[in-house]
Parts: sequence; C-alpha cells; structure tokens
Amino acid sequence: MKKRRIALPFAMVLVAGAAQAQSSNVQLYGRANLGFDNYAATGATAGSGADFSSRNRVFDNSSRVGFRGTEDLGNGLRAIFQIETGVNIDSGTGTGQSGAVNANANGSWASRDSFVGLDSGYGRVSFGRQSIYWANGTIIQHAANYVNTELPFLSGVILGRLAGPVARTGNVVQYTSPTYAGFNATASYAPNSESAQAGANTDARIWGLTARWAGGPFSAQIDWAQNEGARPVLGQRPEVTGLKVLGGWKYMPGAQISALWLRVENKVGNAASGTIPGPQAGFSAAGDSLEQDGWALSWEHTFGNVQALAQYGELGNAKGCSVANGCSDTKSRSYMVGARYLLSKRTWLYATYNETRNDSNQITDYVAAGQTSAVNNGFLPGIGAGADPRIWALGVFHAF
Repeated sequence: MKKRRIALPFAMVLVAGAAQAQSSNVQLYGRANLGFDNYAATGATAGSGADFSSRNRVFDNSSRVGFRGTEDLGNGLRAIFQIETGVNIDSGTGTGQSGAVNANANGSWASRDSFVGLDSGYGRVSFGRQSIYWANGTIIQHAANYVNTELPFLSGVILGRLAGPVARTGNVVQYTSPTYAGFNATASYAPNSESAQAGANTDARIWGLTARWAGGPFSAQIDWAQNEGARPVLGQRPEVTGLKVLGGWKYMPGAQISALWLRVENKVGNAASGTIPGPQAGFSAAGDSLEQDGWALSWEHTFGNVQALAQYGELGNAKGCSVANGCSDTKSRSYMVGARYLLSKRTWLYATYNETRNDSNQITDYVAAGQTSAVNNGFLPGIGAGADPRIWALGVFHAF
C-alpha cells in the first residue's frame, strides 16, 4: 500500500508534465554524425616543413542536441523558440580536429541557432544566436545534412586569403516574410557592439538579406551580407561583404543539380579581428580593397538505397592587393565525390573524398565544423601557402 501511495503522485506529475509539453508543442531533436577519416595537406610552396602529413582521425561533424517548440496564442499568432547546442561526441570537448575551438560545439549552451520570437501570417520575428548569409537551404546540403564536409568555400565562411562576411553569430534580430507565389525573404541585423569579435563600446554591426524562391522542381536563392568592423580613431573601417547566387533543379525525387556563384569583398583594416580582415604579410596592406569570385556545381542522385554525390568548384585570383604579387597565384580548385547508403530515413552510412588544389599563394582549407588538422590563426587557415588539403572519410549519420 505504501508503494502505491508514493507511485500515484509521481504518476500524476508525469501526466501533468506530458500534458503541459503537449500544449506547448516542445520537441527534443538532434543528430550524431561521426566516423573515421584521414587528413593531409602537402605540397606547400615553402617545402615539406610547411606540410601536414597524413594523419588518421575519429571525427565529429556538427553533432547537436536541441529543443524547439511553439505555443498557439490565438488569432493566428504563435510563440516560437529553439535552443540548439553543438556537441563533440568524438571527444566530449569544445575543440575541433586541430585542437582549436570549434564554434559549432564550444562547450556552452545555445552554441548553434537559438532564438525566441513570434510567428503569424505577417511573418516571423526572432531574437538570438542565428545564421546569416551562409546557409544554402536544400539547394546545396551535402555538408549541412548529408556527410562530413564539402567544397571549402560553399559555406561562405573562409575562402583562403579572403574572409566571408559572417556565419552564425550572436545578438541577431531577424524578420522572415510570409511566402507569396513561392517567394520569401529574411532580413537580419546584429548590433555587434556587445560581441567578443567587435569588443565593447564600438559601432560594429552586421547586415544580411536572403531572398528565396521555389516553384515545381526549380529553386533559387540570393544571399547578401555585410560585416562592418569598429570604426578606428584613425584609419578606415574594415568591412567584409559577400554575395551568393544559387539555383537548383530537382529533376527526380532524391536527385538535384545545383549551381553557385559568389563574390567576396574585403576592405582591409589596420589589424585582424575575428572575421574582420587585417593586413597579411606579403599579401595585403591596410586600406586595400580586395575581391575574389568563385563558382561551383553540385550533384546528387539516388539509386534505390544509394545516393551518389559530387561537387566541383573554383576560386579565381584575388584582386586589389597593393603588395607586389600579393594577389598572384591565389586560385584554387576543389572537388568532392561520395555516396550515402540509406539504412532508413534517419540513419545512413557514407564515404567521401575531398581534395583542394591551391596555387602557390593560396591557403584554402576545410575549416567548417573544425574539419582541418591545421591550427587556425584568426580568420586564416593554418596550412602553408600552396599546400593541397584532402580528406577521405567513412562515417555514420543518425538523426533523432
């Protein structure tokens, strides 16, 4: 009898908690994406002393745990929230493969997209840590949702010698419009005066705009963002501006051909600060206005339980260097081939091979989600100029 009296209140608490969770529609979700790979970056212009020889690794790519939910407030208005945290299941730490901090899993809550806001027929407004510019949606999602990594510059974060404007950042307010005739858009603003990147008491800020369209088998997206650094007492405000244009054709279920073009511009400040570029020895000088273009093709096709994946892309030479020969030989060419074996809708095995061929003055590397073994220096990868990084990987992916 005593056990029965204890169990009854406990059961009532569980039922009440379940009812409350159901009324506010709270969901626990996440993914685990791990495997075994081999990384190398050899052929550096400075010789073998600047190479990263072949090394075996157990890797984690963007594993995460999150909570999200909605509450119906009536008259078409809903409250929304999400708290998503990256986790390194391979090591249980907040570092990537090089030992440097992995921004996707830095050991703190809400390290990934996390926000609260309101949603209605007039659109959605949200506040928190959110992505600007770099997410390519379903047009190109190889590294985002399928495998370990892809062409280095597709995320828009690092192009080697030049920096992309922004990825995921804190203190963001976003407005996403309703969808009309297949079109919708997201406007973003981050008053970066309180962020670690900009420092306290500054006028740094980030702007972003994404426009999307989908109709039948076709989809398109345009991303623009500008990251304005703090205005110095003397000298030029550093700025990074990015523009991406994407298009996709889903020619059958589980199959798509996609194309991407991008342009990144860096107005070089007096000193490096996070993703805001400063002078690089032998490449650029304070006050330079640098520019670089790139393009890529992406393909996926499903044969039964197997999905084949392939990508190819190029970065052109940078322009605008005031340092003699600074922009010369800054091209790179990257490709990826791989496949997924679908065990279910939520679980699959995959194998990939990625390689980038850098010209003698380029340092493009696989830095997204901490995939490089080279220690980063500010916004620059740590490989030697001219080195050609490559990764082969075998992995398992499970979503819940």
